Amino acid sequence: MLSLQEISDRLEIEDLLSRYSYAIDDQDWDALDQIFAADAVIDYTETGGAKGSVEQIKAWLPKALGRFPSYQHMVATRRLEIDGDTARCRSVLFNPMRYRADDGAEQVFFIGLWYRDRLVRTANGWRIAERYEEFSYAHNVPDMPPVPRLE
Repeated sequence: MLSLQEISDRLEIEDLLSRYSYAIDDQDWDALDQIFAADAVIDYTETGGAKGSVEQIKAWLPKALGRFPSYQHMVATRRLEIDGDTARCRSVLFNPMRYRADDGAEQVFFIGLWYRDRLVRTANGWRIAERYEEFSYAHNVPDMPPVPRLE
């Protein structure tokens, strides 16, 4: 049977992971400060993206996602292991995206991946200390230029 503390931790972490999806989809980059630990490392390189600190990723995301008029980060099916004030989580991400080419043509495509996270309990609640995107599949991906590099 789960203790009340573990129930609370699981609910707080699920909320944290949902807030990440909403922050990205709403382009609320400053909300990431309440999701990641101040010294977090975020690694999107396996899916063609950047690796960096929260501040670096916040500056990079608008450039990387600017060519997509819409996208949805749907996170589900979590495997969560809590050990005191730390936790590990692997979550499924289904990510439909709409790409707009320079000539105005649009195409919807899909990406499937896993988020592999290390989380820490802080004075301000649970935060993601490390996030790694693990690629699974892509479908109907259009020809497009590479993602901008991290500056």
